[in-house]
Amino acid sequence: MSNPLLIRSSVTIDAPALKVWDALVNPVQTKKYMYGCEALSDWKPGSPLIWKGIFDGVELIAVKGDIVAIEPGKYLAYTVIDPNNNDIPDLPENYLTVTYHLESINDQTTLTVTQGDYSKVAEGQKRYQHAVDGGGWESIVAEIKRIVETA
Repeated sequence: MSNPLLIRSSVTIDAPALKVWDALVNPVQTKKYMYGCEALSDWKPGSPLIWKGIFDGVELIAVKGDIVAIEPGKYLAYTVIDPNNNDIPDLPENYLTVTYHLESINDQTTLTVTQGDYSKVAEGQKRYQHAVDGGGWESIVAEIKRIVETA
């Protein structure tokens, strides 16, 4: 059995959980921190989720997947794959899972994001190393914190 390859980042945000949640599911907000991409879904288990943006003047789907589980204000899990990466077959076994956990105490919320398990997907070690080299979710959670706290 292999060891799981996971990317995990946490940040404590000076805001209630519902305000942080809005930043995670509102396409106007996601565009501000997710490389110009809007997260588009009806946010129901089993529904598709696409991250759409404009790159070099062309609108395209940067990442796609499905909603696995959702508990508004507390938890979100979805699958992801880059449909533009021709080296990775677009098969369910090659999708990674991203989870958002929100823990709220008073008016502070700790957001923990986990992505993986890279050890179970095609080109997993390479994809994991690319994510680590790119900083994982650190810059994204830092930007979510900045956006939510200054809104």
